[in-house]
Amino acid sequence: MPFIESIFSGIGLTEMSLPKAVMILISFALMYLAIEKKYEPLLLLPLSFGILIANIPIAGLSAYDEGGLMNFLYQGIIRVIYPPMIFLCIGSMTDFGPLISSPRSALIGLGGQLGIFIAFGTSLLLGNLLSPFIPGFDGFTLKEAASIGIIGSSDGPTSIFTATRLAPELLPSIAIAAFSYMALVPFIQPPIMRAMTTPKERIIVMPEPKRITQRQKILFPIVVTLVTLLLVPTAGALIGMLMFGNLIKESGVTERYVRSLQNDVLNILTLLVGLSIGSSATADRFLTPGTLMIVACGLLAFVFGTVGGIFVAKILCKITNGKVNPLIGNSGVSAMPMAARISQRMGQKYNPQNHLLMHAMGPIVSSTIGSAIIAGIFLALFGG
Repeated sequence: MPFIESIFSGIGLTEMSLPKAVMILISFALMYLAIEKKYEPLLLLPLSFGILIANIPIAGLSAYDEGGLMNFLYQGIIRVIYPPMIFLCIGSMTDFGPLISSPRSALIGLGGQLGIFIAFGTSLLLGNLLSPFIPGFDGFTLKEAASIGIIGSSDGPTSIFTATRLAPELLPSIAIAAFSYMALVPFIQPPIMRAMTTPKERIIVMPEPKRITQRQKILFPIVVTLVTLLLVPTAGALIGMLMFGNLIKESGVTERYVRSLQNDVLNILTLLVGLSIGSSATADRFLTPGTLMIVACGLLAFVFGTVGGIFVAKILCKITNGKVNPLIGNSGVSAMPMAARISQRMGQKYNPQNHLLMHAMGPIVSSTIGSAIIAGIFLALFGG
């Protein structure tokens, strides 16, 4: 009998619970979105598989199983290694030329940060309103609300970076919400863009961006790094790596680095982040009332980030006597490069002569910088 009992005690099926089964079904749903619908497959596929293996009993493959494979990989999240390294890769792919040639586009990126503050305030409000009715739920702290708010950055690495430092217990829910909504940007943004713009505004053809010298492109990351790190040092890991990656690209003397960062290094980091985050989404941490609120606040963050960017773009359209097409306002959120592609596609739909892609890149890269700075400010305010 002891022999038989030892055999059965090593079978995961005997320890399967309903919450774990639900998480496995969620992993299947995300796999379907990645494989069949092709929604961010490079990230959703490893993330969904990480959820699957983390919720199989006795396997020891969750991020919290000491000494296990996933626990080892998860250290890159806990020790804040992966997100800044992804920013290094993003920097090597980014052209700041449109922002340098049109500094006013940074205002659209600033408007796109509205979603961060809406989600921050809503999470605090929801937590206070619902906590008396949900046993064991005491609402969200300022640290947790700040982490939830950064979902509005529309930037997965920034969300991971902030949540790891301020609310590690919410990291799985925040990361999955952020990356899932990033994949759904092509469905969330177009209805808002149509609702907030007029037919006359949609057909505006913007003049070509001014030419930028290579010297300006080289100086830009150096100056931004110096200014940002002096003023907001807590954003240094993200901004520093983003600008270093861009300097590598614009210097013109490190082509091998550029090829590696844009391809192999980025692919490996994306794979590790997906697996690590997925393996942290265990049933006991993910299936909570707070997760539903985080998902709701994340949706609000993306919606209001889009609204804020378009609103500022409409103001600039009026100020410039119709030289700014408000359709680029959706790029006020830093879902790079998806948001810019949506601007281009919508512009072409209403006017085949419209080429908004490069114009949309100005707001989107400024939003990336802005959201990283806001994350640094939150860390300075609440991190202590």
